[in-house]
Amino acid sequence: MIEAFHKIDEKIKVLKEALPLNMEPFTSIDKRIETLKELLPLDKEIQAKLDKKFRLEFNYNSNHIEGNTLTYEETELLLIFDQTKDNHVYREYEEMKAHDVGLEMIKQFAKEKERSITETDIKNLNKIILVRPFWKDAKTPDGQKVRRQIQVGHYKEHPNSVKLSNGEIFEYASVSDTPILMGELIRWFREEEEKKELSPVILAALLHYKFVRIHPFDDGNGRVSRLLMNYIFYKNDLPPVVIKTEDKKNYLAALNRADVGDLLSFIKYIGAQLLWSLDLNIRAARGKGVEDADDLEKEITVFKKQLKATSKVSIRSNDKAIQRLYATEIKKLFEEFEQKHEQFFELFFNPTVFVYLNNQHGIGRDWLDEAIQKITEKSTSKHDESSSINNIMIDVFLDDYRYNPKGRFSISTSVIKVEFESFVYKIIYNDKTIEKSYSEVLSSTEKKQIINDCVKNVFDQIKNL
Repeated sequence: MIEAFHKIDEKIKVLKEALPLNMEPFTSIDKRIETLKELLPLDKEIQAKLDKKFRLEFNYNSNHIEGNTLTYEETELLLIFDQTKDNHVYREYEEMKAHDVGLEMIKQFAKEKERSITETDIKNLNKIILVRPFWKDAKTPDGQKVRRQIQVGHYKEHPNSVKLSNGEIFEYASVSDTPILMGELIRWFREEEEKKELSPVILAALLHYKFVRIHPFDDGNGRVSRLLMNYIFYKNDLPPVVIKTEDKKNYLAALNRADVGDLLSFIKYIGAQLLWSLDLNIRAARGKGVEDADDLEKEITVFKKQLKATSKVSIRSNDKAIQRLYATEIKKLFEEFEQKHEQFFELFFNPTVFVYLNNQHGIGRDWLDEAIQKITEKSTSKHDESSSINNIMIDVFLDDYRYNPKGRFSISTSVIKVEFESFVYKIIYNDKTIEKSYSEVLSSTEKKQIINDCVKNVFDQIKNL
């Protein structure tokens, strides 16, 4: 197995001797770097925006490629606003935040220009991004399904492989070879840094590929490889490279071509991604913003999620919405209003329940039920989303008091009136008003207060008269 990895080094030697640097994307990269140098230093506010942009893009995409299901918007809510939304496995939130720590860690490594990265650094990086040991589904060499505990920050304890799209099994370095190959990788990298024969993009791409080809850990190899790649870019004062999740197919295809000896294809792929990052920096430096074509949509989605998390939904009134509100809430309030007043009915010869719809009256709640139903059916048949119901009301009229024949009197109770406006409805009683949006309902306490106030008003009138 080790011999196969030594062949990669041989191909790198051939590549270094034959690589024409006057080809794309290398010539464009050089031009962009020169352009960017002329625009430096960047304004602090612009730099802060760029840092935030790359932070979100890299954390979201690098994790999403490996199966994390947090969306870009949820990543921003988590990393920038420290909020969570929707249902995800808790580990996904943990790993996203830990990956953000890993990104900051390699940026700190990169600031130490005279220091080279070590195996211990790489193990610590793996430990940080995976947070803690966890169990994961796996397969034995003979295809049996098992569950294994993933140890973080340690080289793999079991063989790992990947099933290709054509069904073939691609084997990475063996468990026993891994420590040897990782030692060789670090030595190779230090030598190349000292010789300075390779441009940052070539060195970064090769480090990424050689590392992921070894696959030294039980999990987290892809994320660590992309962090190590960007360690080189940061160390050379270049913007980081973001492998977009929507470009995963091309990314894996470039890696597959490297597996069969075409290292240049993978290098050129990484170079193309660096161009995107350089263009973003140049655009920002020229005051044109840091937005992608799809950033506005991302921002709108984030805004909508925050709005839903912190604000009440506004519903515009229409006959169907009012009918639902009446059937589920107001009708029950009117029923209880009438029932509580029935205790006074025996004191009067002619107690009557009046109801009103748009200031037109009828007798009994059944009349109101039918009137509302007719309006709703009419608006539905016309597909009318406007509202033709303006208000409804209930009034218990107590006429002709039984126990005072010399001075009979009548009482009109304090009515309950409900007015329907565009986005709110108002419940008016005894010179008091309760206002609600159409997504809100009366609490049991509010209902009880309304009824008690109305009943007390009637009882006080009877006693006084």
